[in-house]
Amino acid sequence: MSNTNIIGIYEDETILLDAMDELQKNDVKIKDVFSPIPIHGVFEKLGITTRLPLATFIYGVVGTISVFAFLYWTSVVSYPLKFGGKPLNTLSFIIIMFVLTIFVGTLFTFLTYFIREKMYPGKEVELPVPTTTHDQFAILIEKTPGMKDAEVKKIQDLLTKTGAIEVKDSDVEYDN
Repeated sequence: MSNTNIIGIYEDETILLDAMDELQKNDVKIKDVFSPIPIHGVFEKLGITTRLPLATFIYGVVGTISVFAFLYWTSVVSYPLKFGGKPLNTLSFIIIMFVLTIFVGTLFTFLTYFIREKMYPGKEVELPVPTTTHDQFAILIEKTPGMKDAEVKKIQDLLTKTGAIEVKDSDVEYDN
């Protein structure tokens, strides 16, 4: 199997962010960044966007409508209990709707995330740089089939110049 990725390993997130800027200035396409902690600004630099907040909002709206419909049906249509002259459709629904809206939105957002990321019990994960789960940061650059040796050498030199403690090739097939 031929090497498919060039990986630069860093020990500090500020150096990593500066390296990303330098690589992008030199028209090097970064495939992914691995980090043991969330780093502010990485998504913006990579141009990554997510529709997960929109999905959460839609789940919340559907949850609110579903909970209200269920409460209305059970309290007003199916089994109305009229006592003390109180109306059947009251503001007591609001508390239940609020709590269940949050629950439905959260539950379905978690499910969407796990399905989207293909995370399931027993899944074996092979990371290109296993130490990125502990204390190191990595920039992954994909080697394209038409990439020349001079271009690979230029990328490796850039990674070293920007502060990478190690530059290596990886056989691990990584599909983000």
